[in-house]
Amino acid sequence: MRGVTYGTFRPDDETQDFPRPEAVAEDFAAMAANGINAVRVYTVPPRWLLDLALEHGLRVMVGLPWEQHVTFLQDPARRRSIKQRIAAGVRACGRHPAILCYAIGNEIPSSIVRWHGRNRIERFLEQLYQVAKDEDPEALVTYVNYPSTEYLQLPFVDLVCFNVFLETGAQFESYLARLQNIAGDRPLVLTETGLDSLRNSEVAQARALDWQVRTAFAAGCAGTFVFAWTDEWFRGGFEIDDWAFGLVDRDRQPKKALEAVGRAFAETPFAASASWPKISVVVCTYNNEATLRDCLDGLRRIEYPDYEVIVVNDGSTDGTDDITREYGFHLISTENRGLANARNAGLDAANGEIIAYIDADARPDPYWLAHLATAFQKSSHVGIGGPNIPPPGCSEIADCVASAPGGPIHVLLSDEIAEHIPGCNMAFRKWSLESIGGFDPQFRIAGDDVDICWRLQEQGWTVGFSAGAVVWHHRRESVQGYLRQQFQYGKAEALLEHKWPERYNRAGHLAWAGRVYGNGSSKARGLRRWKVYYGTWGQGLFQSVYQRTPGILGSLPLMPEWYLVIAALAAISALGIVWTPLLLALPLLLVAVGALVYESALGGLRASVAPRHRGRSRRARMRLMIALLYMLQPVSRLSGRLRFGLAPWRRRGRHRLALPVPRTSSVWSEQWRSPDARLRRIEGELQQRKCVVGRGGDYERWDLQVRGGGLGTARMRMGVEEHGGGKQLLRFRIWPRCSRIGLGLVALFGGPATVAAIDGTWIGAILLGAAAGLIAGSMAHDCAAAMGLMVPAVAHNSDDTPPVPEAERARNGAIPAPATQLVSHITPNGSAPNGSSPNGDNGSIGPTPLRLREVELGLSEHED
Repeated sequence: MRGVTYGTFRPDDETQDFPRPEAVAEDFAAMAANGINAVRVYTVPPRWLLDLALEHGLRVMVGLPWEQHVTFLQDPARRRSIKQRIAAGVRACGRHPAILCYAIGNEIPSSIVRWHGRNRIERFLEQLYQVAKDEDPEALVTYVNYPSTEYLQLPFVDLVCFNVFLETGAQFESYLARLQNIAGDRPLVLTETGLDSLRNSEVAQARALDWQVRTAFAAGCAGTFVFAWTDEWFRGGFEIDDWAFGLVDRDRQPKKALEAVGRAFAETPFAASASWPKISVVVCTYNNEATLRDCLDGLRRIEYPDYEVIVVNDGSTDGTDDITREYGFHLISTENRGLANARNAGLDAANGEIIAYIDADARPDPYWLAHLATAFQKSSHVGIGGPNIPPPGCSEIADCVASAPGGPIHVLLSDEIAEHIPGCNMAFRKWSLESIGGFDPQFRIAGDDVDICWRLQEQGWTVGFSAGAVVWHHRRESVQGYLRQQFQYGKAEALLEHKWPERYNRAGHLAWAGRVYGNGSSKARGLRRWKVYYGTWGQGLFQSVYQRTPGILGSLPLMPEWYLVIAALAAISALGIVWTPLLLALPLLLVAVGALVYESALGGLRASVAPRHRGRSRRARMRLMIALLYMLQPVSRLSGRLRFGLAPWRRRGRHRLALPVPRTSSVWSEQWRSPDARLRRIEGELQQRKCVVGRGGDYERWDLQVRGGGLGTARMRMGVEEHGGGKQLLRFRIWPRCSRIGLGLVALFGGPATVAAIDGTWIGAILLGAAAGLIAGSMAHDCAAAMGLMVPAVAHNSDDTPPVPEAERARNGAIPAPATQLVSHITPNGSAPNGSSPNGDNGSIGPTPLRLREVELGLSEHED
């Protein structure tokens, strides 16, 4: 959409809120001559205006006006009147072919939204949306927002529209990236942008509009409306003559901005360039005959000057080879070796400096490669990904799967920097993949994309995100296929945890640093605590919504392991047959099941069902199916995780058990080294053993922690005494730490076991006691395993470091040796080499004598 805004004008009894038809026809002709194809009006247009728009090839965005500037929700009669006017406005347009979409509102003032509260405003706008849809179900309906009420959550609108006036290019580009992430899978339209030529100049206006239009389309916006076509503007009963935003003046004389906008529109979304890098597109396929043609058709229609397509057939048994030969693309056929090997085969055959990967069940947008190339040229990222959106026209099951959790998603650290990009839409600089040896072959079906992103980031490089680099990704067409996919994702998580244990929390879940985007990534939004930043007295220019990250308890119903909790409560409740008090677990079981059902039902209710699925019964059936998928998805994911070793009770790392008791040791070092360097060496050895290592935070008294299992860890604290000549006395304290959850479970089972024994119910007492003993033993084993990892790592790295120059010691805060040293060396028995006692007064720092009173070496643990 290459558009301009038109009006508002002084009302006229004959022409309503617009100039006379002859003047409108001239305006529309001039618009079309300058590459404009869309017009935004702020009042309901007469039929003759829509006819003129259609005649000149223009589509009209119709604003449906009502009194948004007052507290409209306080008066029931006013609310009814607004709904009636919305319906009458849509009805008056009579489904005219020139209609682009309807706007049910425009910039409700932030003070009004704050007065009523965002929830009431959101509900009312949804009611207006439904009123418009009832009149014209096929029409696109939107609401036009602005930065001061950015926090409004309107998932029902068909287009995400914002008015944005920013005069700095970097801020403008950055804010559009933010809006793209707010828009998600829906098109983002910039419905007002411009610059006042009266307060600036016509030259400045032309320059600003040129980069604003180009930046908007390069950012992936589906359309841009320049404010405004003419300086003629009437509002609130007055002619506005102290602004001049028009591309033409009041007499319809063109300004410099009209030529600049016309040229920018003609070159959208990207201007011709001779510096486009060559891109190799790699399609990895295994029995994807059903969707391969759609993928290859899309690749054939790519608008990019220099690219090649490589299809890697990973041992398919269908007609993949024959289909690929029809298109003339480069074909590589191999035996079935897995997805990562197929990606590496494409990498080896590629001639481009950028390698773009797309799945065989995805179709690229024509400007997919152009958006990727532009993002690479504007940044130093080694990898860039984009959105993957379900294509229109899919079956009911596919649309339900698209709204269910567990689909391919991206994780963003910021609006433009990613932590993870999904494999169906990712591109990399070729040299970066080659430098790390390509993809890890152990990932045969999934997980290779997560692994490659982490390995690149481990090198200190970054991965970016381009919202305009869109691919249309088919979802599974059957429930069985969806559940099989989730099982494979669970398997991939287990493989990733084996390789990257430090990135997983104790429950076995990825601890993403960024925010996860995608349908179904968040379930019960109703239980989350949202906070809106309004600014002081509600005057913030950019008012955003923030969601508090849920804690462990709030996240449990969303985890696959919640089914383990339900199973445990069911088992305890079943033991109530043996000992009646255990039936007290039955209410907890009902709460656990209820939480799962509630989360699933809420996910189904909040899912976006495509408008083309008409009929209440059909839409209700789809929401029920989505809720069912919410319940089944964790089971399939859990099956894959457990089968391949990713369980809450898992143990990682090569170790020997050590007695889980606290221990303290001290080591005298003749070679100075900074404390953080020593701790990094210990941390490095633990990581080499594939241990899960944690660092103490800013408020912790411990330095390193190693996990022996799900129920026990070991912590270490180091103290350093600085002595003369660069010598140091290192003190280490290592102690085990039992999991609070483990202790709680022991109490949960042990207490009733004791009561059952007192009651004489020996079967119940034995079963409960065995459960408590099993958990306690597992907890002791995990603590012993953690101690067995930490103790030798400390011993091996306490005193085997090379000397450090004096300058580095000073930079790191070490105490420089005084002119007269206190003690030059201390032997293991505590005496100085010249026979003097360490307690002797051998030197001083400043006027006060310094006495070394005691040295404890603890050689029993460091005899080597």
